[in-house]
Amino acid sequence: MCSLLSLAMMVFAGCTPQQQGRVGGDAPAIGGLPATPPMGWNSWNTFGCGVTEKVVREQADALVSSGLRDAGYRYVVVDDCWAAPTRDASGRLQADPVRFPSGMASLGAYLHERGLLFGIYSGARDKTCTQFQGVYPGATGSGGHEELDATTFAAWGVDYLKYDWCSSDSDHDDQVSSFTAMRDALRDTRRPIVYSINPNSGVSGSVPGAEFDWGGTATMTRVTNDITPAWSTPGGPSGLQGIVNIIDAAGPLTSRVQPGSFLDPDMLVVGMGRLTAAQQRTQMSMWAMMAAPLITGNDLTTMSQETRDLLRNATAVDIDQDSRVVAGAMVDDDPEVWSRAIGDKGLVISLTNRADHPRTLSVPLGSVGLVGDASVTGVDAWTGRSYTAQHGELSVPVGVHDTVMLEIR
Repeated sequence: MCSLLSLAMMVFAGCTPQQQGRVGGDAPAIGGLPATPPMGWNSWNTFGCGVTEKVVREQADALVSSGLRDAGYRYVVVDDCWAAPTRDASGRLQADPVRFPSGMASLGAYLHERGLLFGIYSGARDKTCTQFQGVYPGATGSGGHEELDATTFAAWGVDYLKYDWCSSDSDHDDQVSSFTAMRDALRDTRRPIVYSINPNSGVSGSVPGAEFDWGGTATMTRVTNDITPAWSTPGGPSGLQGIVNIIDAAGPLTSRVQPGSFLDPDMLVVGMGRLTAAQQRTQMSMWAMMAAPLITGNDLTTMSQETRDLLRNATAVDIDQDSRVVAGAMVDDDPEVWSRAIGDKGLVISLTNRADHPRTLSVPLGSVGLVGDASVTGVDAWTGRSYTAQHGELSVPVGVHDTVMLEIR
């Protein structure tokens, strides 16, 4: 029966398109992890190579005091530039002694004591990305050191590894070999460590994370180039991408999502740059529709109440974290209208206004498998306002670059 349905109706009916060419097999890459996408904070977008132990502890404390930890944001990920430029005499990675004087095990303990989880960064080749780019000294990537580094991370209490390719050589077999080696090393530690890979560094055109389904190799896979806090960018597929560019790149791939295996459309840029509140709601809404990891990159110590409320919106977070773990998809190939199945028989519809003027957007009930329902009401996740279908359609006014995300009741 599933093969006769449209993609939107397949999602609502609980059918998922067949996974083809899944690198690493059908099982989740790392066992023992939650079935739902990770949530947390990453140091890179705000602090880059200026990250320090003090910064991370302050951000962790703000994660707790702001209520974001209790909303589900638990992973604190220390991105590139944490490591000393050289390994120790035993070949082990070591923290930069000036910026992380207490060491990484101590930092991990600090996070765990606060009910948080510890994330760290490494590169899949001989250098991390900043070392590959020549802006940070040394060559301390994990290529060729996978078993030793995985053991080190586990001993430090690491719960999440962000692992970048960092090479202009994007040979698929080399990537499979490198990413699989670290996956297997993480498995051997028997510690449930989220494994987040980015196969795309130094690659133009269609990126490897999008060309291949890495779901059996990693917990989450970057399928775009880096995001920037903008609505859209003209830079092309190899440059920084705005919110709309990311949605369009990730949208055709959402059938790959399943429990323990997620697309990574890059970090949330909520509270950053000059994004409007509407544009930020759109990012939160569409990441939730994609069942994507919610990893924010803003400065948590200075964020506004508006930013805090957007990130903590209970309905948006609940949709993202829904236990069904089925990502949404476009309805009738319309990038402004998506549907996602939730719960046992639930449905969420999102309507995004990409125009530069307010509009009323509509979705025919038949397009989302609701033909014959006598009464259909959608409740907006952001306002709580209810909209009732008329004449077989749900029609909703949507502001400029905003998204209305409707739970169907």
